Amino acid sequence: MPQATPRSVLCALTVLVGALALPSQAQTVKVGLAMDLSGPFAVGGAEAKAGFAVAMKQLGGKLGGVPVEFVEADTAGNPEMARQVVERMLLRDKIDLFTGPVGSSVALAVGPPLFAAKVPYLSSNTGPSDYSGARCNPYFFGASYPNDAYYESAGKFASDKGFKKVAMIAPSYPGGKDAINGFKHTFKGSVSDELYTKLGQLDYSAELAQIRASKPDALYFFLPGAMGVSFIKQFVGAGLSKDVALISTAFSADEDMIPAVGEPMLGLFNTAHWSFDLDNAANQRFVAAFRQQNNGRNPSFYAGQAYDVLMAMDAAVRDAGGKVADKAALLKAIKAANYKSVRGDFRYGPNNFPIQNYYLRVIAKDANGRIANKVIGTVLERYQDRTAAQCAMKS
Repeated sequence: MPQATPRSVLCALTVLVGALALPSQAQTVKVGLAMDLSGPFAVGGAEAKAGFAVAMKQLGGKLGGVPVEFVEADTAGNPEMARQVVERMLLRDKIDLFTGPVGSSVALAVGPPLFAAKVPYLSSNTGPSDYSGARCNPYFFGASYPNDAYYESAGKFASDKGFKKVAMIAPSYPGGKDAINGFKHTFKGSVSDELYTKLGQLDYSAELAQIRASKPDALYFFLPGAMGVSFIKQFVGAGLSKDVALISTAFSADEDMIPAVGEPMLGLFNTAHWSFDLDNAANQRFVAAFRQQNNGRNPSFYAGQAYDVLMAMDAAVRDAGGKVADKAALLKAIKAANYKSVRGDFRYGPNNFPIQNYYLRVIAKDANGRIANKVIGTVLERYQDRTAAQCAMKS
């Protein structure tokens, strides 16, 4: 047997060290789910949790064939609390992927520690204009939508419908301001009122009096969850619906709110990037499973987005060969979006936000007399948000 030389030993050690340095398949993938289970966005948080649950059941405890552990926590919609939750997930739990927050303020608070730790954040809801524009980051994927594009679709509809004078109302926080600015970007008429309320406000008597005095053609409102439920009831109760048309987005007019409001929502036009009645195989599979797990009710877009994000993570881990520590491979796999979305066809733009359709819906009674949304057209097709031009990342 030939004797090993110092050079052969050195070569063998070099090969061994090189092999050890290569990322290997993870034994477990850890996903941080920081959800809004209480606070101003609790309605959306509960819907997202239900959507995650459908995906978890279908995925059978694995992402991309690798066992998965979900680390769950409530942020209460509080940015400081959310930041602490995420720092704990990073330091104690060593998460590999992150999702969950509903509100823009929370997304902006938790982004920096996640980006510093190089943990990909696939947003299951909010897409702040900061992250789609000048503060874009390779570790943030606005997997659902860019805020501004959503509201731009509502503004375009209002112009196409021929409204000349519109009042606007939204909560005073980053998401609310994006809602107003996005609408104004595409609306060609005049704005009679631009009203900002407290986040979580439920009494709108003062704002409704101001709107009545202005006599607009239409009212555009962005009031998610319980805020929107209270507002619509008070708006209709005050008799304003006889003279002022309501325009919104899915945030204030989706399946999570319809049961709480009922008939006052009939006839409300709203825009959305997804709807439970979209005709594609992935969506039909999701909606059927959601109904089965949730007493036959229709899913909201919060649920659809949450489901989509876990399916996107599943595809990314699979395409990265389970090597979640290989950040370059993982980011490339996420960007490829090699899965069947409930939205149908979409792709990421250069700012890691979707290029996708935005639909027009109206709330009406279906063949069974149930109040629900119905897609009646496409407002924006394969739309890239305008803030992408401010992003310095290369596609």
